[in-house]
Amino acid sequence: MKSQEFKVLNISFVNFSIFYGLFLFSWGIIISIISNSSSITSYIPSFISIPIILFSWLSLLIPQKKKLFMHITATFGLICALAGLDLLRGLPNIFENFWADLSKMIMFTSGLIYTYLCIQSFIFARNKSNV
Repeated sequence: MKSQEFKVLNISFVNFSIFYGLFLFSWGIIISIISNSSSITSYIPSFISIPIILFSWLSLLIPQKKKLFMHITATFGLICALAGLDLLRGLPNIFENFWADLSKMIMFTSGLIYTYLCIQSFIFARNKSNV
């Protein structure tokens, strides 16, 4: 029997999105503490995570708006990936600022993977509605 819901790591995609947002939020705080950063930019992953967490949570609370809310989270996943592309600006001296560049790399890769998973979720939902 086919699942009625798109799942990642055997959890619903909405819950996965909340966990992803919490990961980004924690990452921004932890990396800022570890690096002793006094720059607000080290918290960019945390800032990007807030709408992902918020709109994922809202899609649980207001299921009739789930499609809209999850499209918003996908947009912020893409923004995360694009923000991580700032890593390329440091070439050829990549990782000269190790913590900042590591954070950008995490944002790029996780944002790209999350955006891909969002697209897969939307395809799953579209195929389910066409059945």
